[in-house]
Amino acid sequence: MVDVNSPCLGCAIAQGTVRPVGGVLVRASGLVLHGVASPSPLPGWLVLTSEEHVRGLWDLPAAAARELGPLASRAARALREALRAEHVYAFVLGDVLHHFHLHLVPRFADTPAHLRGRGAFDARPADALAPEVLEAAAAALARGLGS
Repeated sequence: MVDVNSPCLGCAIAQGTVRPVGGVLVRASGLVLHGVASPSPLPGWLVLTSEEHVRGLWDLPAAAARELGPLASRAARALREALRAEHVYAFVLGDVLHHFHLHLVPRFADTPAHLRGRGAFDARPADALAPEVLEAAAAALARGLGS
């Protein structure tokens, strides 16, 4: 497992030294939209990360704070349209990675009960999807986002 704080995984993704599944889909006003950087049980699990190393929502630079809502909404719309997600959960936890990031976690009609809502974070290794499935979902999202 990746030590998410040493060096800072959020910074590494923002700087391009770590490529999460699907790569970076959008860069806008101090934010980076990318696939989740760990094995995922759900296609299209996205993360909005600040380019600047800040601890939480309260520390976001003004431009990033202004862009957060519109970009999260755009990404959620792409999850619904490109991947047919029924719902998109949004989580800002910050208990593990001490770099601001917003998870956008899709729920599909066939998402098992144990992976719905906060349960997605407790996925078992056997729940992880194959990297090629995750890459294909990211490519569909990139097209849907106009990336």
